[in-house]
Amino acid sequence: MPRLPQRIVCLTTETVEVLYALGEQERIVGISGYTVRPPEARKEKPKVFAFTSGDIEKILATRPDLVLTFSDLQSEISRDLIKAGVPVYALNMRSVDDILAMIETVGRLLGAEARALAIVAELEAEIGKTRRIAAERLARTGRKPRVYFEEWDEPLISGIRWASELIEIAGGEDVFAEQSRSPLAKDRRPTAEQVIAAAPDIIIGSWCGKHFRPERVAARPGWENVPAVRDGRMHEIKSAVILTPGPVAISEGLPALLDIFDL
Repeated sequence: MPRLPQRIVCLTTETVEVLYALGEQERIVGISGYTVRPPEARKEKPKVFAFTSGDIEKILATRPDLVLTFSDLQSEISRDLIKAGVPVYALNMRSVDDILAMIETVGRLLGAEARALAIVAELEAEIGKTRRIAAERLARTGRKPRVYFEEWDEPLISGIRWASELIEIAGGEDVFAEQSRSPLAKDRRPTAEQVIAAAPDIIIGSWCGKHFRPERVAARPGWENVPAVRDGRMHEIKSAVILTPGPVAISEGLPALLDIFDL
């Protein structure tokens, strides 16, 4: 019998989502307080950490045999847990392919690879279907909507790579696609003048942790002639959907983008 982890702490919402999708939620003994998917996890599982802060003793008290963390943002807690003798697997999703690979990796760690591959196949089918719909729209209209994705407003931060890729899959053109490849937010800070010059047809706001306010965008000096502002094509996609590097970004983020682009 393979020795598989039975007491898992998930310090980001996407790994909680994956374990529930795999039917392996009974192995979860602790979650981040920022977990939002699935909703029942917040009721059923103890919250043992925030995202980058908290009491390591709360994690250790669950006696985990595996902790799943995310990126350099959780490098300090990963280090402290390793020093305490806890096995840690740090995931680092930046692209759509990374999201799919994460699901497969978590499945292998749990001995649930077949189910993980089935979930990935379903998501790949959603991607394929979206590409076909987008191709039909392009053939019909002869153009792709130019899209500015705003991850934060003060300072301006444009979309991370997987959001940019989802825009492309749904048939849009991310006006800051090149910048999206940077994993660091500091390298995704367009000036207001750059956004105005890019003349996006659509603005998508996904301000992490707060509601998108299109009226504030419209009131920015010089933005009144941006096509998206002029035509009222400013839309919100919740950050818990499209800025979560898990299945939800594909299963719900792509349909949301299609709906926006079809208006």
